[in-house]
Amino acid sequence: MHVRSNSFQPYAFIPERCAFGKHDPASHFTFAGNRNPHLAWDGVPEGTESIAVVCYDPDAPSVGDDVNQEGKTVSADLPRINFFHWVLVDLPPDLREIKEGMHSLGIATGGKKGETSPDGGLQGINDYTSWFAGNDDMQGDYLGYDGPAPPWNDERVHAYHFAVFALDVKSLGLEGNFSGHKAMRALRSHVLAQASIVGLYAINPEARKAHVQSVSEPVNA
Repeated sequence: MHVRSNSFQPYAFIPERCAFGKHDPASHFTFAGNRNPHLAWDGVPEGTESIAVVCYDPDAPSVGDDVNQEGKTVSADLPRINFFHWVLVDLPPDLREIKEGMHSLGIATGGKKGETSPDGGLQGINDYTSWFAGNDDMQGDYLGYDGPAPPWNDERVHAYHFAVFALDVKSLGLEGNFSGHKAMRALRSHVLAQASIVGLYAINPEARKAHVQSVSEPVNA
């Protein structure tokens, strides 16, 4: 299988229109466009009964004490964990494309509602559900896609994995507000093929600058 996107190139920065948050010179952070990116895939094997799509960030800080705190930074050396941004299962086996903005067009305070995906599958909750728990202004069940919003004081550029799975069952039997972790456990034994595309994002301008400099430096022979 192969996955591509018209919204960003592999290992290039995801555009702000597809992110949950972006840099603001005065407040460090402001909401961004939060459009789901375009995804397309091919090479789906015979016998595929359903498709699953998962977006996760393996660079989320494992400890949140310094996250978005004035005068502090989230060290690049801090251990990291997965943060799920998008969980889709039981999609039709003949689906080959998700259009940009079809699943998400902006921020929905408290999370977007609806367990059914526009493509006919089911969408689980993303990890903003747990991140905003206890926040009176933002808490709720965040179903479907909500894009990148890494800490504005993080030294690390985050890598967002958009993975597509061809599965040998029509339904994974997931019900209610299932999480990305639960979906991954359910699909693990049903994968016929999989592929992914990785996009980068950072709100911290210094992290972006350091990354650009590192990839543009000539390699000495």
